[in-house]
Amino acid sequence: MENQLGFLFKLLILSTLISCLIKYVCPMLAVPETSINALILVLLPTLIMITIFLTRMTKQKQN
Repeated sequence: MENQLGFLFKLLILSTLISCLIKYVCPMLAVPETSINALILVLLPTLIMITIFLTRMTKQKQN
């Protein structure tokens, strides 16, 4: 039970940090509003997750 609470606490802290980063730091960045930037923003999380899952799957097959 402690392990789950620790995980939830870490997740809450990480979510808070990301939220504050988006709210206060991102408006300072001058990123032009183009369709390429929108595509990158939409597709990047998916590509990151695919990469993570594929590396984990290949490591699992090796064991």
